Amino acid sequence: MESRAKQAVENFKSGFNCAQSVFVAYAKDFGFDDDTALKLSSSFGGGMGRLREVCGAVSAMFMLAGLKYGYTDNNNDELKAKHYELIQNMAHQFQKRNGTIICRELLGLDGEDNPVPSKRTEQYYNERPCEKFIQDACEIFEGINL
Repeated sequence: MESRAKQAVENFKSGFNCAQSVFVAYAKDFGFDDDTALKLSSSFGGGMGRLREVCGAVSAMFMLAGLKYGYTDNNNDELKAKHYELIQNMAHQFQKRNGTIICRELLGLDGEDNPVPSKRTEQYYNERPCEKFIQDACEIFEGINL
């Protein structure tokens, strides 16, 4: 797979949330049309619906790993463990680069949950480090060698 990080960053700059930006950059590789990919990943932006929990770029990275390497045998604990090991490894790589996988910590935010998205202005993009997180998630996903 060629790098999609640049496309994912452009998706973000066009107004999509971090999860959508990463997920839709790879959607066609897995047979998804853009609309389906954008809908599927829309709930994960802002750290799960702006709850500021797990970073949306990380969630998208995990969803992509599931599509590519996930298991379907519900009775095979060895396969489950191998997949969870992959997810934990990816999380640790992201955490090593950025200190955490938690959106509010990545953005240095405190306070209450607010469902209203921030307006996408030049100032917004200048203050948000999300482009780096999107790029990191893409690089980590593309670096998987199983």
